[in-house]
Amino acid sequence: MSFFRDNRIKLNGTRRSSLDLARSRLVMLSAFFIFAYVIVAARAADLSIIQGALQTNQEEDLYEKLTSTKQEKRRADIVDRNGVLLARSLKTSSLYADPVMVQDASKTAKELHKIFPDVSYGSLLQKLQTKKRFVWVKRNISPDQQAAILYLGMPGLNFKEEMRRIYPQGALAVHMVGTSGVDGQGLSGIEGSFNTLLDKESDALQLTLDVRLQHIMKREIAKTIKKFKAKAGAGLIMDVENGEILAAVSLPDYEPQNYQNAKENEKFNRVSLGVYELGSSFKIFSTAAMIEKSDGVVSSSFDVRKPIKIGRFQIRDYHPEKRIMSLPEVFIHSSNIGSALMGQRIGSEGLKDFYNNLGLLTKPDFEIGEIGNPLSPKRWTEVNTLTASFGHGIAVSPLQLTRAAASIINGGELITPTIVKNKDVGEKTKTESPIRVVSPQTSHRMRQLLRMVVTEGTGSKAEVDGFMVGGKTGTAEKPGKGGYNRKKLISSFLGAFPMDAPRYMVFVMVDEPQGTKETYGYATGGWVGAPTVARIISSMSSVTGIMPQKEKEPFEKSLKRYIKTKEQIKKERNIEAH
Repeated sequence: MSFFRDNRIKLNGTRRSSLDLARSRLVMLSAFFIFAYVIVAARAADLSIIQGALQTNQEEDLYEKLTSTKQEKRRADIVDRNGVLLARSLKTSSLYADPVMVQDASKTAKELHKIFPDVSYGSLLQKLQTKKRFVWVKRNISPDQQAAILYLGMPGLNFKEEMRRIYPQGALAVHMVGTSGVDGQGLSGIEGSFNTLLDKESDALQLTLDVRLQHIMKREIAKTIKKFKAKAGAGLIMDVENGEILAAVSLPDYEPQNYQNAKENEKFNRVSLGVYELGSSFKIFSTAAMIEKSDGVVSSSFDVRKPIKIGRFQIRDYHPEKRIMSLPEVFIHSSNIGSALMGQRIGSEGLKDFYNNLGLLTKPDFEIGEIGNPLSPKRWTEVNTLTASFGHGIAVSPLQLTRAAASIINGGELITPTIVKNKDVGEKTKTESPIRVVSPQTSHRMRQLLRMVVTEGTGSKAEVDGFMVGGKTGTAEKPGKGGYNRKKLISSFLGAFPMDAPRYMVFVMVDEPQGTKETYGYATGGWVGAPTVARIISSMSSVTGIMPQKEKEPFEKSLKRYIKTKEQIKKERNIEAH
């Protein structure tokens, strides 16, 4: 009995030990699974809630950082000289999405593409299927587009209020006013150069431009480009007394709202950034330098009967007179040979210094960033002196050329071109001393000569009755790989009025015009630029208040004695022949 009892006790002890061991293992296994579950649950919570919230907060914080400042203070307006609005910031709605909340990305993308056909379906789908909590769909949408999105009633789409830059005048003055990006930052023109000021100031930035004159100039240059099937064109109107730019046009242009999609040819600013060889317009400067060197004497004569040989090249006249000509005759008939001989008499250092004093050899000081560097010979030789006298081998911007010419005719004081309106401009203080480039006497003589170019010379088609227009034609062959191309011209005209007391200078340049039947196949500055300037001046009268007046006697009368008549020229040639 004791044997069985001892075995039973031993068996019960073994069973109890096994049960205890099994129970301990179950407890440990359960604890392990509970711990693992807690870890997985915690990680899931971290990924789905904490990290998601942090990501959303970071993205929304980034948005607030980018846009809150713009919402607090509106970017300042830009206006013309008369207060006409050129640029303003307005509140608009921008569409963003929370992709996590979008139920059907494919369907939502298709519906949005119908509202925004300029945004591809693939681009929209890519944005809506990401794991981000904040993505921009379309910035600065119209009220109609916003209404269409609200009508869809699709989850995950929301709106944020932003500032949008609008340009009421469209492309009218886009190269000067400039454009701004989607976040309001300035990209070009005044918008880019005065980006910080426009963001901080509340008062409008006033420009010297006159929208009315801008319309006139753009219309007439566009008409000329179309008539002569030209590549491009440019022009500007400058006040010769203070350098204010009243109009500045570069064509082709673009809509400022479409800056990102505009072609480089449309974005290019031909007024201040482009530099060109402008041909005979430079004869204004070489002639002025000659008169200044001669203390106002204009009776000098030049033998232009034969071309000037320079190595294997020759300087020829476009319409050769083949006679001895006076200085006024050289200028009004635009003789290359005569101008080169003037340069020779002035001397290399003298001509180079004169051009430099006029700002033709250095980058001009102007308020926008799109400014071109002039091109001139690195090593100035005697050959360069001869060719530079008639505008060959030197490339400048229309802005530079107009500024230099205006400084010649305004009495001889160098002006600085400006496009930002200064209420005190022109009011000189006692401490101010103007930089003089020519004497008043030389300035007067140049005004007379410019008037004679229109009354008796190559610029006759620039004449406008009653306005005493003066000016200078410019025709230059464009340089290429194999030299200069005679079929590709830059044709221009630089005009000013009224020449007895000049106030405005008008410049027009046309790139690669093609001759027409009406112009007998010619596409020179006299046929292309001069008539365009005449139309602009004629239209300007009602805006500027300068009314046509009848001349009591020719302003250039005192120079008439230096101009030979056709009868005198014929008589001299008959004498030479015998």
